Amino acid sequence: QVQLVESGGGLVQAGGSLRLSCAASGSNFNANTLSWYRQAPGKQRELVALITSGGGTNYADFVKGRFAISRDNAKKTVFLQMTNLKPEDTAVYYCSISTIRQYWGQGTQVTVSS
Repeated sequence: QVQLVESGGGLVQAGGSLRLSCAASGSNFNANTLSWYRQAPGKQRELVALITSGGGTNYADFVKGRFAISRDNAKKTVFLQMTNLKPEDTAVYYCSISTIRQYWGQGTQVTVSS
């Protein structure tokens, strides 16, 4: 019954910024760990960032210092603020919530031009 709705993907030039959003319904949002993943063509899906119910965060080395994950529990929304984007960041980005099983959003395309 959990549903995730993403927005914010698009086209951006290298060095630019994007903010991804993912709104959740049907879960005890405040108690759940939230994550962002990405998958580029021909590559495995990889973890980008996560944020725990207590607000603790972890980042992949390749985005550390450039991306920031945050959550708004009142709005049941998780964000990924991406700055200093690079062409190698081009991928489909997915949000995920961990409950009794892992749920996924539909994915949103991020394309960074050089």
